[in-house]
Amino acid sequence: MISVVLVEPEIPQNAGNIIRTCAATGCKLYLVKPLGFLLDDKHFKRAGLDYFDLANVEVVDSFEQVYEQNKDKTFYFASTKSKHTYTEVNYPNDCFIVFGKESFGLRESLLKQHYETCIRIPMINDARSLNLSNSVAIIVYEALRQNKFFELKEFGELTGRID
Repeated sequence: MISVVLVEPEIPQNAGNIIRTCAATGCKLYLVKPLGFLLDDKHFKRAGLDYFDLANVEVVDSFEQVYEQNKDKTFYFASTKSKHTYTEVNYPNDCFIVFGKESFGLRESLLKQHYETCIRIPMINDARSLNLSNSVAIIVYEALRQNKFFELKEFGELTGRID
């Protein structure tokens, strides 16, 4: 199972959307404190819709807690400061993909410590960043694609009349 780690997310709507993505893809989601919203925030709940029951979410006190408990796993760190694009790496089916907060990203000290496993989504030079929930979806689906979308629904059936 792929895990997504949000370090200090600030915007409840982004976190709610990411819960939906993780629920729909079978990914585990770690929310690293401090959070910029309360878990009962109406915007957070609205963005997550009825996916909370399908989601595997764990709230933790620090990134170090997640890392220490899983240091035998592969971690990728999303950053605009990486030399590697998200499509240049191979994602094991039990990897962790780490994202920083909307206003700042990940701490530079953390990026320096893990620079060889930092990844970025290509953008034009004048763009600072993409929306966090979009970034999570882009990278998660690349990791799933590389793993042949293990255990995800293979196809949908058409129902009703199509004209």
